[in-house]
Amino acid sequence: MKRVAILDDYQGAALSAAAWSQLDGRAGVDVYRDTLRDQGDLVERLSGYEILVLIRERTRFPAPLLARLPRLELLALTGGNRGQVDAAAATERGILVTDTEGSGASPVELTMGLILAVARRIPQEAAALRSGRWQTSLGVELEGKTLGILGLGRIGSRIGAFGRFLGMRVLAWGPTLTDARAAASGVSRVSLEQLFRESDVVSVHLRLSPASRGLVTAELLRLMKPTAYLINTARGPIVDEAALVAALAERRIAGAGLDVYDVEPLPPDHPFLGPDNAVLTPHLGYVTQETYRVFFRQVVENVSAYLDGRMPPRCINPEAADRRVRRSAA
Repeated sequence: MKRVAILDDYQGAALSAAAWSQLDGRAGVDVYRDTLRDQGDLVERLSGYEILVLIRERTRFPAPLLARLPRLELLALTGGNRGQVDAAAATERGILVTDTEGSGASPVELTMGLILAVARRIPQEAAALRSGRWQTSLGVELEGKTLGILGLGRIGSRIGAFGRFLGMRVLAWGPTLTDARAAASGVSRVSLEQLFRESDVVSVHLRLSPASRGLVTAELLRLMKPTAYLINTARGPIVDEAALVAALAERRIAGAGLDVYDVEPLPPDHPFLGPDNAVLTPHLGYVTQETYRVFFRQVVENVSAYLDGRMPPRCINPEAADRRVRRSAA
């Protein structure tokens, strides 16, 4: 039988989210709930597995790590983002890579929650109530304020609609955004600097890429109003983390709602944990029952097809199969 490892299953939810019994008699499945960072530790743990199931970007598989896992045949990713795996190196080694669909609703809903949480100080007031204090601060209303969206794509456009529903003026910026696309979404396209200068809430919805990494600089944060909030449910490295820590600690902005970080899980001594004007969630953007059911149902379908000797339905590099045959013949 093949051996399958599910990595980084923090909640222990993967096995209950799909019918893994479809693999009975053909593959044994192990689940790991912790995250290993050291490459040597990963090799020691994973060297006996032919199939690895990855939950989003929790563990990365660069070319050097793939080269140290000679038994690996299939990497089953969850979601449509593939940046955690060097797909070219996997293909060269004859390792098939599959992905799954996800949910368009879950990150949108979490972003809405963070916007409301920072504006009305919901976590802070809930904690104060539990400690015996009543009404310790004043929140702010969003109606009549300005919402700035970085990246008016599938998620950003829905956040723009949410802002309009709240009665907010909505601005947007994106590297390829046009006036026509912005107008079709009922928002105004502005420069990056104008967006940071005029917005009361800035919400980040860009994909992480070489162009977007570090895009939100200390200079842009300094343009924000002292009453403004930054929301990031996209990817941590899009924002200069040290600059944001300083802006929060020095109260140069009113606060932030963050779901993503440069290093995840967030280290227990991270400076984000200090300021009381930051609402933090542990990368929950895609962590819902509905999304997990989609993830792991399609993972099981991909793995089952592979075990049957068929090309998995969501294989992104079918040419890897030919590469494997040529490598075996050599």
